[in-house]
Amino acid sequence: MIDDAARDLRRERRRGRTGEAGSETSRRPDYRSLKNPFLTQPIFSVDQVAAIHDTALRVLEELGVKVLLPEARTILARAGALVDEDNQMVRIGRDIVAAALASAPKSIRVHAGDRARDLTLELGSMTFLAGSGAPNVTDLEHGRRPGTLAAFEDFIRLVQHFDVLHMLGPCIEPQDIDNRFRHYAVNRAQLTLSDKLPFVFARGTPQVEDGFEMLRLARGLSEDEFRSGAHCYTVINTNSPRQLDIPMAQGIIDFARAGQVLIITPFCLAGAMAPITVAGALTLQHAEALAGLTLAQIVRPGTPVVYGSFSSNVDMKSGAPAFGTPEHVKATLGAGQLARFTGLPWRSGGGSAANISDAQAAHETQFALWGSVLAGATVCIHAAGWLEGGLSVSFEKLITDVEALQTVAELCAATPGDEDAIGFEAIAEVQPGGHFFSAGHTMARYRTAFYEPLVADWSNFGNWTQAGSRTATERATGIWKRLLADFRPPASAAATSGVLDEFIARRTEEGGAAPVS
Repeated sequence: MIDDAARDLRRERRRGRTGEAGSETSRRPDYRSLKNPFLTQPIFSVDQVAAIHDTALRVLEELGVKVLLPEARTILARAGALVDEDNQMVRIGRDIVAAALASAPKSIRVHAGDRARDLTLELGSMTFLAGSGAPNVTDLEHGRRPGTLAAFEDFIRLVQHFDVLHMLGPCIEPQDIDNRFRHYAVNRAQLTLSDKLPFVFARGTPQVEDGFEMLRLARGLSEDEFRSGAHCYTVINTNSPRQLDIPMAQGIIDFARAGQVLIITPFCLAGAMAPITVAGALTLQHAEALAGLTLAQIVRPGTPVVYGSFSSNVDMKSGAPAFGTPEHVKATLGAGQLARFTGLPWRSGGGSAANISDAQAAHETQFALWGSVLAGATVCIHAAGWLEGGLSVSFEKLITDVEALQTVAELCAATPGDEDAIGFEAIAEVQPGGHFFSAGHTMARYRTAFYEPLVADWSNFGNWTQAGSRTATERATGIWKRLLADFRPPASAAATSGVLDEFIARRTEEGGAAPVS
């Protein structure tokens, strides 16, 4: 009896799934603007957080940061920093840092191609990005291989499809494109295939200016309109310990002058490029992040800056980076405390050191994700698809990780607890020993009551076996291939291809722009 009712309900659910789009019974969760519902979890006392902050200021004051770009040293010197040109060391007083923190905005509104995808980056908001910056791509059918433009474009298509991935990113390096012209291809793919917030590489002023111009052309923005709002972002990585290289320092200056978003992220691996303790690694990370933030605010007070954290540990046997470890989670929780101490929106990092999309990869990514959620991260980069500590991004893992992200997004939605949801009448309707499959309370809600899995298979063992005994990774292969086959870019994005192609043709004829190192 129960099996028959459940079977009928499943048939009805299947009919509901294939009904007309936009019907009142279809489930349409909003994953585009997430507010973190969880209480943030501390690992340090209030006094310890203050001590880490104070020690970071002492590092900047007494030890300093090596700044390789002469222009950046000049800017810092004019603000009162002590510069030693012989060794390129810059010591930044705590009064200069305090002024920078005071001018940095605590809430950043960023504008996407579709204004319905605009985001507010502030403490309490939550955004996810796919794995970024990998030289290689991998999938179940073709294996691991160097990144190509075609693969990059496919990742942009998949990121565009899933609302729970809120911003675009440099998923992989298209190594089949000359690096003088690579930024044109990367920017074109983002602007013609998606209407989400794009990423622009900070690899020297010529490439940055090309990226800004392509964005202005695609969005129909004047110079003043572009500079008066945040329309793109970049990630600035320091060279830990205590060094800011030429392209990163130049990127801070270029983006600050244009009023675009800087995510300033030291990459402090405890035991390698940072002290082996979590508190020590976070102290160095905090000092480096504050140094980059200070430079940005000196260039242009009010520059939108996201405080960055991506600290973890290394395998002390091999020196290889590790992610999703207890130390990674603790460092993320501690970084959240430091970010809240400053009041700034902040970025964390997910990911895995596993070599393929397997149980280890899922385990490490899940712990990194929950570390970010419970730390109150505003932006979590590498939340889907990232493998090998960033050496590859996997098509299948992007799909299985999106399942986890959508689960977190569902937890952000309010859970009804009114009289109707409590359901006394439903309980009264069903007699002892009965079932709720056909109860009126169930029938009114079953199409929208539960999350519909993306890749998970809830069938019993017999049905799963008859269907081919496919693993989650194998099922994910079919999903990403179907999504790519069915993909249609937003009309507004696709319409920009003509004006962008004209710009690219002209700049290519002029020789493009080589990256700065």
